[in-house]
Amino acid sequence: MTTLVLCVDRANDIGRKTGLSTPVVGWEAVRSLVTDVGLADPEDSSVNCLLAALRTTRELRDEREDAEIAVVSGTSDSAVGADRAVARQLDDLVERYDVESAVVVIDSAEDERLVPVVESRLRVDAVDRVVVRQAHDIESTYYLLKQFLGDEELRSTILVPLGVGLLLVPLLLVQFTPAVALAGLAALMGAVLLYKGLAIDEFLSDAPDQVRDALYSGQVSVVTYAVAAGLAIVGLFLGALAIRSPGVGGGSEEVLVPSLLFVYHSVPWLALAALTASAGRLLDELIGSERVSTSYMNLPFGVVAIGLVVRGFAGFLLERQGELANLELLGRLALTPVQRLVIFIVAGIVVSVVGVRISASVSDETLDDVVDAPRENES
Repeated sequence: MTTLVLCVDRANDIGRKTGLSTPVVGWEAVRSLVTDVGLADPEDSSVNCLLAALRTTRELRDEREDAEIAVVSGTSDSAVGADRAVARQLDDLVERYDVESAVVVIDSAEDERLVPVVESRLRVDAVDRVVVRQAHDIESTYYLLKQFLGDEELRSTILVPLGVGLLLVPLLLVQFTPAVALAGLAALMGAVLLYKGLAIDEFLSDAPDQVRDALYSGQVSVVTYAVAAGLAIVGLFLGALAIRSPGVGGGSEEVLVPSLLFVYHSVPWLALAALTASAGRLLDELIGSERVSTSYMNLPFGVVAIGLVVRGFAGFLLERQGELANLELLGRLALTPVQRLVIFIVAGIVVSVVGVRISASVSDETLDDVVDAPRENES
């Protein structure tokens, strides 16, 4: 089997500068052609292409392969005529040398368009793209762009959002000021990048299957998650109602005090929502495996502790600002803001410690069961 190392010149630069007709076949003929092309135009990249073809041929012969080198070019002024001229030269080479495979050597993007013509007549084992070092950045950029445009996933991820953004620019400029238009466009691009970067698309595509599996398996967490979502909505709604008429002054308080009011009124409901969701997950673990890991046992206590601490700090700051009246304990003992904050902090720490102790005791009992099981089997 003969492997044909084929140097392709679609624009016929070699033929025009040397006055030789193609195809040029054979090691000595191509070596002589390199000298002729180099003397005619030392800056022509065809010299590098011919030398690369000679090196490839030498490497194949060193590996005991029957390799032959040839140079073909498009001897026509039109693109179609040049491609057909190369096709005729290839047919002649295939008939004369009985070649079965080819290694194509090219030096430009234009020459690469002839690769399908070669593939229609020979099995192409490799394509060697010769890039002159001085033009490396330009050629590399072209090939990277070509590879990028050939990847369907990358096109849909980058080009589609970019195209939508460019289409929205004139509409936004007509309706709004340039600053608002640029801000909207930047927000759109940021949302798209986060959507892909955080793999939200994969999560959304897998969510229906996960919900269906959870419903079919009878998990308690499905119901508790729905209840938790409702409680979270209630908390957000009550927090929003609390800041509709905060009655605060100007300056930085216009942002700070409403934010604290929102946190103060919404945190209990949000903590209750998180507690409900974690309780459902805890019940699923109990039902499924009859034992609970330490992390699932710690979660409800951690949620309650964090809720107490956050609400305590928010209430302390609001009382100092005069937004909340001093509370009374059991209707008799008035609490100062500092005393109230200390009570919330201590309560959060106590709840957290209780959770740790309960989790540790449960894990110790589970460990004892695991250790005692082999002993019972041995007896």
